[in-house]
Amino acid sequence: MSDDVRTLVLAAAALVLGLLAGWLVRGLLWRRRLQRKQRFFGLPKESECLLVVSRDPGARGWSLARHDAFALLELAAVVQECGAHAEVLAHDTAWQGFGARTEFCIGGPASNLRLAAHLRSMLPGIEVNVDPAPGPDQGAITVGKDVYRLEKGTVEHVLLARLASAGDSGNDRPVFLSAGQRGIANQAATRYLARNHARLARKYGVDGTFCLLLRVVNSQAYGADVVELVADVTKAATHPGKVSRPDRSPTT
Repeated sequence: MSDDVRTLVLAAAALVLGLLAGWLVRGLLWRRRLQRKQRFFGLPKESECLLVVSRDPGARGWSLARHDAFALLELAAVVQECGAHAEVLAHDTAWQGFGARTEFCIGGPASNLRLAAHLRSMLPGIEVNVDPAPGPDQGAITVGKDVYRLEKGTVEHVLLARLASAGDSGNDRPVFLSAGQRGIANQAATRYLARNHARLARKYGVDGTFCLLLRVVNSQAYGADVVELVADVTKAATHPGKVSRPDRSPTT
């Protein structure tokens, strides 16, 4: 074998080995990212989760509001990628505790009774105005001394939370809450969660608890795409305290 042929053979072998090593490394990194995502969402392969949503008040029977359906589509992609399975339940039929299965609870406390119960028990520092009477404070979210009011189509707020179960078992699953002032805010929050889960896991840990207040900007023009982080309200939300009534000017 001549030196030129030997060089070509060695170069080809090095190329094949390099490609194989790169493929193995990419596969390893992909598996690590997937495992981290599965742990953050509490969705190991073949596990089950609950998607708890409000009923559409304008329809007969069991049906979803338009933006709640879009929110479920955002979450369905996450569940599928993790290799898990989802069960969709109406808020008034999810008669069970939490921790056994990951739960995504979507809606507002006025329309989703289970979400209202989660807010009372796990986020006692938050108050949401559920008075159906029209007024400037309708749907206002109060966190401590700060009041965040709704301006339909212009500024809509939503609470996005990951709440770790308080049980001692290592298999306890988290509860994710999306409590928005309007349906489009819930869609925006689930999209934010799906797109930013890796960054949230780095900041709070794959097993951590957090509660974020998000703002949907100009939804009448941009839909659910333009979302801003207003504040990390984890500490104020998870510790009971004197909650101010929404009777002051907005602080947003």
